[in-house]
Amino acid sequence: MLKKFLATWLTSLLLLPVTAWAGSTILIYGDSLSAAYGLAREAGWAALLQARLEHKGLDYTVTNASISGETSSGGAARIAEALKAHKPRVVIVALGANDGLRGLPPAQMQANLAKIVSRSQKSGARVLLVGMRVPPNYGASYTREFAQVYTDLARKYKTALLPFLLEGMAEQRDLFQADNLHPTAAAQPILLENVWNALVPLLK
Repeated sequence: MLKKFLATWLTSLLLLPVTAWAGSTILIYGDSLSAAYGLAREAGWAALLQARLEHKGLDYTVTNASISGETSSGGAARIAEALKAHKPRVVIVALGANDGLRGLPPAQMQANLAKIVSRSQKSGARVLLVGMRVPPNYGASYTREFAQVYTDLARKYKTALLPFLLEGMAEQRDLFQADNLHPTAAAQPILLENVWNALVPLLK
């Protein structure tokens, strides 16, 4: 009788959805700004986020799937595989910077990000959309349309929104590496605070 009970119990556990076992993953889905480009991996804001969660006793594991040079198109192409592999409870979508640097159409970026956000939500994950901005030399029209993409998507899909990852540091040259694009180690705590303030409401 006991053997039959144990066999039934083990079978029921095996039949549970995989998400039940991996529901505390936070997936960071970004580009070099989130991949700690030019820095030791442990110095990046993603690693600092993991340390913050542990310090506060929050049972989440950060998985950083960010790729340097990634565009919204590349992100859209691999989102299904990433969701299947990591089964996150929260997805931090931080893409678009490379689209802007290449002057790609905002409408194209919006369609790609929409795919990432909608697939993440359909998988059961909550989404934080992290916005970027482009320098004013790209022209007033382009910079406005680019920034509006994030606002429109957050409104449409009812996601949390951080309008600008580099808020509070974008004008401080000493917080960027020699390429004038990637934040230094000293800037990573600022990025963490920006993300943290928008992320906290999702950590239920």
